[in-house]
Amino acid sequence: MRIVIAEDSAVLRDGLSLLLTTRGHTVVATVSTGLELEAAVASHVPDIAVVDVRMPPSFTDEGIRSALAVRKTHPSVGLLVFSQHIETRYASELLAGGARGVGYLLKDRVADVGDFMSACEQIAAGGTVLDPEVVTQVLGASRRSQDLSALTAREREVLGLMAEGRTNAAIAKSLYVSDGSVEKHISSIFGKLGLPPSETDHRRVLAVLRYLSG
Repeated sequence: MRIVIAEDSAVLRDGLSLLLTTRGHTVVATVSTGLELEAAVASHVPDIAVVDVRMPPSFTDEGIRSALAVRKTHPSVGLLVFSQHIETRYASELLAGGARGVGYLLKDRVADVGDFMSACEQIAAGGTVLDPEVVTQVLGASRRSQDLSALTAREREVLGLMAEGRTNAAIAKSLYVSDGSVEKHISSIFGKLGLPPSETDHRRVLAVLRYLSG
């Protein structure tokens, strides 16, 4: 395989390069930023790029955003996101449309070098390799988004005001409706979000958390 490695940690970058080359593969470029990744892929068109999520300058999501850019410009290049972090939004985009040649593995959960090498080979051949935890979180985010999409525009307004810490009376005053109408909207919100009455859970807080995470 011809491989590009995008990793901001020099130790990990060199370690991955040594691991891959000693097993007969060619590392055509090692880079430390997302923009360098895009340039390296354009220059070398490798079989696969191994990419960290958080890279300079902000160390948030530059790596995976550049991976998405590579997917658009060079769809034949396999992509292995190899990170300690799960970015559900971008992972969903990366996997959208039955994407082939894609992987997302967590660094602290890959305990066997053979498994890592096998994942790279599968991805380069057009396969998909995902850590189960990545799948769980992506599906969970998708369900939350679908739940929120079931809310009416008014219910979203009510839930948004709840997230601001407003009481029912304050919400009613803000929306120029009665307290009873607000209570009905909140009851409907609880139903659509699958939050039944409970002695141990505070449904209002859970609904707000769902809103913020969605």
